[in-house]
Amino acid sequence: MTRIVIIGGGPGGYEAALVGAQLGAEVTVVDCDGLGGASVLTDCVPSKTLIATAEVMTTFDSSYEELGIIVADDTPPLEQAARVVGVDLGKVNRRVKRLALAQSHDITASVTRAGARVLRGRGRLSGRQALDGSRQVIVTAADGTEEALTADAVLIATGGHPRELPDAQPDGERILNWTQVYDLKELPEELIVVGSGVTGAEFAGAYQALGSRVTLVSSRDRVLPGEDPDAAAVLEDVFRRRGMNVMARSRASAAKRVGDRVEVTLDDGRVISGTHCLMAVGAIPNSAGMGLEEAGVRLKDSGHIWTDKVSRTSAPGVYAAGDVTGVFALASVAAMQGRIAMYHFLGDAVAPLNLKTVSSNVFTDPEIATVGFTQADVDAGKIDARVVKLPLLRNPRAKMQGIRDGFVKLFCRPGTGIVVGGCVVAPRASELIHPISIAVDNNLTVEQIANAFTVYPSLSGSIAEVARQLHTRKATGEV
Repeated sequence: MTRIVIIGGGPGGYEAALVGAQLGAEVTVVDCDGLGGASVLTDCVPSKTLIATAEVMTTFDSSYEELGIIVADDTPPLEQAARVVGVDLGKVNRRVKRLALAQSHDITASVTRAGARVLRGRGRLSGRQALDGSRQVIVTAADGTEEALTADAVLIATGGHPRELPDAQPDGERILNWTQVYDLKELPEELIVVGSGVTGAEFAGAYQALGSRVTLVSSRDRVLPGEDPDAAAVLEDVFRRRGMNVMARSRASAAKRVGDRVEVTLDDGRVISGTHCLMAVGAIPNSAGMGLEEAGVRLKDSGHIWTDKVSRTSAPGVYAAGDVTGVFALASVAAMQGRIAMYHFLGDAVAPLNLKTVSSNVFTDPEIATVGFTQADVDAGKIDARVVKLPLLRNPRAKMQGIRDGFVKLFCRPGTGIVVGGCVVAPRASELIHPISIAVDNNLTVEQIANAFTVYPSLSGSIAEVARQLHTRKATGEV
């Protein structure tokens, strides 16, 4: 029987284990924290659970007056009553941890039911490939005991951990990284978020919605520098309008505790103060101390593992998946990389990873969802595409729900009308992006999208409307 050892139990690891076991291999998953990895225990699942509470607060806060909802205390008359809406962060965080742990247990049960073995410990490769093609993995348990496993193939899916600045070390109380925020029992009164990428923007928006006064420190000209510029502009405008202090072109160099407060020093000498500080300055791959280079696995300068489009590393019989590879830091991509690795090694039908069909989402309010080619690709001349953007303000369902911010944008090829990309900025954009993802993945045309029925009224109607506008421009030859 083919023996497969998977080091790391995140989405890339546990999805690979399910596939490997289902295809008849003897699979062992080596993991030190719990299946699901950081994605389930400290990152994706916890943060999106926290954001779910913030989303309710934001939706209510931004539209209750327009929709005619009265919020009052017990003192009449209602028209004069003060608004009473708050959050118990301790209770929210207990729910976050409970759901994350339950999800991890569900994954473990699924993997073991499929026939895979789960071994608690840290794994590392031992030496190069043997003459028979096998490799050895050394597993070190928490008590220091070691066990040697022989594998015909090894998958590295160890993820990453928060990057830290030398002069801004998290203490878990006032200076925090994104894995530590769920230990907070009270809502930060004044939160400084350092870093305006996806993680920083999501937490900044969430804590502002929960009631914190938030300062977002961005070293770039705008928040979310890697996202669609129109989408980032909408979000930044929403942040500022809701009272967030967004500090652009401001790089943080240090953070220190001063009594019950935190002082953050910027590169230009300015000092800002808050009750708490969240450091969201990127991640470092968990690739050190695993014997990878000694086993012939090539690492990039960043420490990420080099892989090809079927998840192979430079070492025969060794595959890698997930954040440790430096490919899109998305659970969906990690899972696909893990599945592809197993399909490839076990000789099943496999399609190489195609990043242009990956849909992603930023869980801010409004959400930002994208798939395929982007505005940056069009502006840089990487693809010739027609672009139409339709504000949600024109959508009847959006008007009914009091939604003012957001848009739908589609990209299509000028000659054929084939949809090659899209961006949606809206509440639950993560749900609205799916029909565009299907179009990109199946080379559908704007005519096909435009001719498909949509519910009236619905936000998805804007997708069909954008497609109709692109179809008209294609027919008339308008750019």
